[in-house]
Amino acid sequence: MNRILITTSIFGKDDPAPLDLLQRAGYKAIVNPYGRKLTEDEVLDLLLEIKPVGMIAGLEPITARVLRRAKGLRIISRCGIGLDNVDLNAAGSLGIAVTNTPDAPTEAVAELTIGLIFNLLRRISFLDREIRRGNWTKETGSLLRGKQVGIIGLGRIGKRVAETLLALGAKVAGTDIHPDYAWLQKNPVSLVSLEELLKESEVLCLHVSYTGSSEYLIGKKEMEAMREGAYLVNTSRGEVIDHDALYSMLTNGHLSGAALDVLDHEPYTGPLTRLDSVILTPHVGSYAKETRLEMEVQAVKNLLSPLNADRDDAPEKPNSRT
Repeated sequence: MNRILITTSIFGKDDPAPLDLLQRAGYKAIVNPYGRKLTEDEVLDLLLEIKPVGMIAGLEPITARVLRRAKGLRIISRCGIGLDNVDLNAAGSLGIAVTNTPDAPTEAVAELTIGLIFNLLRRISFLDREIRRGNWTKETGSLLRGKQVGIIGLGRIGKRVAETLLALGAKVAGTDIHPDYAWLQKNPVSLVSLEELLKESEVLCLHVSYTGSSEYLIGKKEMEAMREGAYLVNTSRGEVIDHDALYSMLTNGHLSGAALDVLDHEPYTGPLTRLDSVILTPHVGSYAKETRLEMEVQAVKNLLSPLNADRDDAPEKPNSRT
């Protein structure tokens, strides 16, 4: 039986439907045995051991080194949006197809972003911790209504966040390298430069992909340019923020708080864990049951489509009977 390697940290946890799809199609699924993000060597070891025809991938590094040794691998189906962890040039040169599920996570990541903003403004996590410490602390927060919120990256998720913020009474501005002008005509979102967005935003949200650049999108210089007392929210990629600079800006009071679902090193154990002004979640943007199921089913369908096409195109074996 042809094998499929599933390297996401979880798969089919809440609903076996995606695994059932693979089984009905005649494939045997081997699921990530570690239950966490894999290292490059772990991915390679599993590929060499299992020799799959297809792979359903998470955020683990799928480098040229890995791909060159993955004999027989025909497709990588990414369960998620970003493809920056896959060496697309190497995959292309080796004839390995690569797909993703760009639409499924939109609502879940957008809702988490809004939840994190509310949490920052009303200090929900901090007040919860205070009660657990035995302190009946009452602290005045802020309303989202009327706040100036900036969004870096007006793609699928950024636009959905903007629409939700507008419905909640916030004022929204954004910046994007490829603006959707048709969408902007229908939504009262100001398109501004990054410099203006940093200067004016009371809450700044990041919804960008990681380009592999050694330069931070939001480094010390950008944080210094941010409005004093502003909040920073990142549910995109951890590598786009300088976390050392963020720690500095939070401890010196220039920024009031930050909420991060993604970090530069995961699992994260760094100094931001010591700050009550920071909310940290373990990269769970897409981890809503409904969204996760949709992503996994779509990843399986993306995987099966070319594999089944190859089967259909294969020449029939000659009849052995005389």
